[in-house]
Amino acid sequence: MKRLDSWLMGGVLLAGLLLGLVMAPSVQAAELRNLVDDKIAESGGKIDLNNCSVRRFQVYPGMYPTLAGKIVLGGPYDSVDDVLKLDLSERQQELFDKYKINFTVTPPSIALNEGFDRINDGVYR
Repeated sequence: MKRLDSWLMGGVLLAGLLLGLVMAPSVQAAELRNLVDDKIAESGGKIDLNNCSVRRFQVYPGMYPTLAGKIVLGGPYDSVDDVLKLDLSERQQELFDKYKINFTVTPPSIALNEGFDRINDGVYR
């Protein structure tokens, strides 16, 4: 009888573990959030000057790497126009004005600003 009880208990335990493995990803998916994706979505398709890396400026000719580095290291900004308070050459100011509509500013996020993430944030979209 003890042997039957242990076999049944083992079967119930195994069934519970398997059910937990099958059910867990679908149940937990709603709870898991990627902070980086949320922050990128918040910028509305524009480059967020407080939360971007230097590499994000590669799509704008003339800005990468020198002007991009100044912008990234000069933050955080309260508005996009705060970039013009940096020590920029006349050519750099013209470049920034040319592309200014492509930038936005949101509060800095530790998920995108910690460590060396301002140089390479791993966002390749």
